[in-house]
Amino acid sequence: MSAQLPASELSVTLRQRYGVHFQPFYRGRLRSLFFTFVAIAVFIYGARSLDMSYARFAGGLGELGAMVLRMLPPEPGSWSLAGIYAYAMLETMAIALLGTLMAAIVAFPLGFLAARNTTLNRVVQFFARRSFDTLRGVDILIWALIWINVVGLGPFAGVLALFMSDLGSFGKLFSEAIEAADEKPVEGVLSTGGSGLTAVRFGILPQMLPVLLSQVLYAFESNTRSASIIGIVGAGGIGLILSEQIRTLELQQMAFVILLIWATVSLIDYFCSRIRFAIIGVRAR
Repeated sequence: MSAQLPASELSVTLRQRYGVHFQPFYRGRLRSLFFTFVAIAVFIYGARSLDMSYARFAGGLGELGAMVLRMLPPEPGSWSLAGIYAYAMLETMAIALLGTLMAAIVAFPLGFLAARNTTLNRVVQFFARRSFDTLRGVDILIWALIWINVVGLGPFAGVLALFMSDLGSFGKLFSEAIEAADEKPVEGVLSTGGSGLTAVRFGILPQMLPVLLSQVLYAFESNTRSASIIGIVGAGGIGLILSEQIRTLELQQMAFVILLIWATVSLIDYFCSRIRFAIIGVRAR
């Protein structure tokens, strides 16, 4: 059909139908160049405002290398200290496990209130989402300092700090998983006379449960590292020991504790991956 049209009419027809492809090429390039220059300008301004110095960085690399050499070989100091480190590491794992489980249990029903397809009304959904945003907006170290002032020093404050931080994260992730669920199973349950709760139980839960469990397992792995950090401010666990070693320049013992944290997180990552693959029905390699 296009071969029967004159060249001029064919050109007009193609321009009308595919006008985007006939725009001058420099428009898009000018827009890209503009945003590139803006990004570069923001970077330069930030570097100058934060007093970033490449000379200081290059000079610090030598000091970093000397510090690494002083950390070798990693050693606990004595068998009694090794036992103390192992107990502190177990305490850190317990803080991560309890904080993660508490947050997941509380966030599970609240996630249905924050999801568009299962909430009671839009007002409830709005306040639930904003509450999760507020909890996530406060860093875990800030939560640790708050709870230390409320319940005192120790692992209990660390559990509560992880609980508050993860509650906001889990609430957002759970609600998004619920919203992403396929509506056809829900419609099938409702069409057979099932109630709304029945539709959630048999239409949504089977779809979202593997995703939620996978997210909880990943959070437990991540919280093991976070629990090591909040211990520095007095929330229990091995972080307090690590902070004391850094302060007193016990570098070899500090290296041993860092290796202990790395080995623990690696083991947790391995076992959580096995469990995650078992849940989603995929053979781990």
